[in-house]
Amino acid sequence: MPDAASVSIPAMASDHAALRAACEPGTGLCTITAIEGSFSRRLGAQLAVHPDGSVTGSLADGCLEKQLASEIATGGARRVVRFGAGSPLIDFRLPCGSGLDILVDPEPDIEACRAALARLEARQPATLALPDNPYLAERLYVPVLRLLLFGEGPELEAAASLGRVSGVEVETFDKDGSGALSLGRAPTDIEVDPWTAVVLLFHDHEWEQAILQWALGTPAFFIGAQGGQAARDERSARLQAAGLSDEELGRISSPIGVVQHSREPVALALSILASVVGEYELIHPHHRHGRG
Repeated sequence: MPDAASVSIPAMASDHAALRAACEPGTGLCTITAIEGSFSRRLGAQLAVHPDGSVTGSLADGCLEKQLASEIATGGARRVVRFGAGSPLIDFRLPCGSGLDILVDPEPDIEACRAALARLEARQPATLALPDNPYLAERLYVPVLRLLLFGEGPELEAAASLGRVSGVEVETFDKDGSGALSLGRAPTDIEVDPWTAVVLLFHDHEWEQAILQWALGTPAFFIGAQGGQAARDERSARLQAAGLSDEELGRISSPIGVVQHSREPVALALSILASVVGEYELIHPHHRHGRG
């Protein structure tokens, strides 16, 4: 059996890593096309197996990866293999007791993989046809999460650092150093798409209004701003006076993060990132079929 050593990749980048690897000749591609019960990966999760038996991506705890590397090494036609509950492989079981149908493709369509990857790199959604299986006709992809951070100080630095380590595309705009920011003026020349989150981390809240009005005119899936109750009340009053509706104001998440009232920069950054990633997961086209 091949040594299915895993290629380490940041968590948020892993969704596209197997597709990227499958663009290279000799690399096999495995895709979860059906899940019976609960499982720790979503429908459509993928694993690439390189010619040397190493893998890119992960589907379980390593045992499944080794089994799939062995399947790819045998070559043959594209096929669906059942693992776990209901599988004829009686000596292989999934610890969660679930059943998986995985499309094993020793020779994926390289040009189709490259076309899908090119769309993703252009921040467009993409699809990859999955022939010869009765369950999932195509794998759907969305661009990687992009995080636009506006603010100042250690909170901005911590959020940027944690985001990048996690594989998020991060751009920072510091009021003390970024030419893209000017007090009272909307940001310019910044592209925002439906897979972008905008987060404001200011202590000096007078910087917020122009940025928030700009952000509310974009398709960003998440807009958040830090601040205590007094800052939030003042912010809402200013934006209402500027003519923004209650529906528009409802798009602003504040206080921000899954842990309320975080006062330490790294804890705040973790809290914010968890909140943003949670919202991003909800817009993934396969999210309903994750853990079951």
